[in-house]
Amino acid sequence: MSDEPIDVERMNEEEWKARLTAEQYRIARQKGTERAFTGEYWDTKEPGTYRCVCCGNELFDSDAKYDSGTGWPSFTAASGDVRTEDDLSLGMRRTEVLCAACDSHLGHVFPDGPGSDGQRFCINSASLQLDSRGPDTE
Repeated sequence: MSDEPIDVERMNEEEWKARLTAEQYRIARQKGTERAFTGEYWDTKEPGTYRCVCCGNELFDSDAKYDSGTGWPSFTAASGDVRTEDDLSLGMRRTEVLCAACDSHLGHVFPDGPGSDGQRFCINSASLQLDSRGPDTE
């Protein structure tokens, strides 16, 4: 992702393709999914803020990240501006999670998480960029 600020309202598909890797574009802009246990952040324990790979919007904090055993980064809550909508693809009802700033597909949220709200935000690594807070102190 480029560090240059962008006007997401004016971005067209060719500009998104130029800004993102092919995998990021397929997942974030075309609602794809990466294979389990293959994404950059599925097992990362580094502290920091997870941002949208497309626009830089803050999405999740590492304090809410946990190992769900699913092979995707999982969070108990969003710390930034995300939105959800019904996803009826694949012949089932799921709740899609999107970046509220640029509508990028992030993943899905399920009602089987360990937090007080019981939510598990199951997010594609390719939709994220981690701003590190430094070495892990655990």
